[in-house]
Amino acid sequence: MEKMDNVIILNHPLLQHKISMLRDKNTGTNEFRKLVDEIAMLEGFIALEDLPLEDVEVETPIEKCMTPKIAGRKLAVVPILRAGLGMVSGILALVPTAKVGHIGLYRDEVTHEPHEYYCKLPSPIEERTIVVVDPMLATGGSAVDAVSMIKEHGGVNIKFMCIIAAPEGVKRLHEAHPDVQVYIGHLDRELNENAYICPGLGDAGDRIFGTK
Repeated sequence: MEKMDNVIILNHPLLQHKISMLRDKNTGTNEFRKLVDEIAMLEGFIALEDLPLEDVEVETPIEKCMTPKIAGRKLAVVPILRAGLGMVSGILALVPTAKVGHIGLYRDEVTHEPHEYYCKLPSPIEERTIVVVDPMLATGGSAVDAVSMIKEHGGVNIKFMCIIAAPEGVKRLHEAHPDVQVYIGHLDRELNENAYICPGLGDAGDRIFGTK
C-alpha cells in the first residue's frame, strides 16, 4: 500500500506477537478479550504521545516543584459498538480520567454498508482529543461514518485506532478524512467477497463477547 500522511502502521514486536495470538481460532473468549485490552493499551501509548502538557506545582516529600501534567479538557474515547467496547479499558488504563462516548452502527448484510442507531458523545466534544476505536477496519464504511458523526457534533482533533485493517478500508478512511490520524496494529492483505479481512481474525465482536 502506498504511504499516506497520518496513517501509522505499528510494527512493535509485542503488538505483532499479541495480534498473532488473536488470529488463532483456538484462542478462547477470555484470552481474546485480555489480548484486545493489552493491544489497545500498547497502541494507545503510541497514539497519545502528542497529548499537550502544562506545568503544574506539586509538593514532593522533598520540596515543591513544577512538573508536567496533561493539559486542557480530558481525552474522549469513542468505541464503535459493539466490538470497539473491547478496546476501551486498555485506553482507560492509560488515562483513567478519559470520558467515554459511544457510536452505534450496524452493517447491512447485503450491501455491507453501515447504518447508525446510536450516538452519545461527551461535552464539550470540540475541546477534547478524541480516539475512535474499533478492532477491525474492513470496508472503512463504519469508520468514515463514525468520524463524520463526531465532526458534525463539533469534534476536531480526532484519531482512529484499530487492531487490523484491510488496504481498502484504510484508503477509504484516509480519502474521506485525511486530517484524522489512523493507527493500525497490522495491515492485512485484502477483503474477501463477504467484506471480511483476510487473513483477519474472524468476527471481533463475536470473539470478544462469546457470541455467534
